[in-house]
Amino acid sequence: MISKERAKKLYQVMDGFRGKKILVIGDIIVDKFVFGKVSRISAEAPVPVVEIKEEKYMPGGAGNVVNNLWALGSNVMLCGVIGEDVVGLRLMDEFKSKGIETSGIFVDPSRPTILKTRIIADHQQVVRTDKEVKNTLSEKMSKQIIAHMNKVFPNIDAIIISDYGKGVVNRKILSFIINKAYKKGIPLLVDPKIEHFLLYKKVTGITPNHHEAGQAIHHKINDEKSLLLVGKKLMKKLNCESLLITRGEEGMTLFEKKGRITHIPTVAREVYDVTGAGDTVISVFALSLAVKKSSFLDAAYIANYAAGIVVGKLGTATVSIEEIKKTMKKEIGAVKGKTK
Repeated sequence: MISKERAKKLYQVMDGFRGKKILVIGDIIVDKFVFGKVSRISAEAPVPVVEIKEEKYMPGGAGNVVNNLWALGSNVMLCGVIGEDVVGLRLMDEFKSKGIETSGIFVDPSRPTILKTRIIADHQQVVRTDKEVKNTLSEKMSKQIIAHMNKVFPNIDAIIISDYGKGVVNRKILSFIINKAYKKGIPLLVDPKIEHFLLYKKVTGITPNHHEAGQAIHHKINDEKSLLLVGKKLMKKLNCESLLITRGEEGMTLFEKKGRITHIPTVAREVYDVTGAGDTVISVFALSLAVKKSSFLDAAYIANYAAGIVVGKLGTATVSIEEIKKTMKKEIGAVKGKTK
């Protein structure tokens, strides 16, 4: 169970969230949700006809990480690329209205702002469409991003790489961030993509789900034995300080460099939508580590609570400090992590 003493420590960590300066670098995505209902099948093809009732646009990918950090009171900066289009401009306006720093967002006329459209009828996703270009960034654009990051590095408390494999996180940018963060002792957390997995060496932490972790070393996770095997191998290959594997209804497992392994059960009461839950996990994990005297285990516990809340919401949702504290208070005496 989570003790009153640990809860008190976690409250103190969360009280340190406000004002922390976090740099997010990665693939900026816009999530569009089209809500409606189905009452008939099309006469043109055997597909449902969705009568649209509402449309919503939400920041996704690295944008959703930023939204989560903003909701938690941090001073967040976003670095990435959008297209020269209405979708990108809409997103920029939303960030600016919240006071989010956007000087690191560059416009690339050769690629559209990534748009994922989900059509949801009667609370069920009918279809998803993606508009995107996944080519690696041009040399010129990569240099612009590196120059910007080099400029803001002195004022950063933590860095998040939000890699969705859409071209922004390339070898050159990765090498620059990892080396710079390592030398300056800045916590660097990564939400990984399979094709780059083994490039994230010496980072502070990495937060794959169990499918991604298994795929990274070609070994499926289907029980505790395989989970431990995959986790230990990844820690050795990456030489990172921590590995937090999210496991859906099984909760999370934290591997630390000193050899400690902790299984943390989920606190989710109702899973309504897992969209963007990984963004919430890395946002809270990184923000917790930006607070002095916070441990990896503290960060993992808080991230677990945040994920349990956000999966009970529809769409790419966020969570507040107050929501986490309220849920945590209810769980005191009911949740215990198993450490080896």
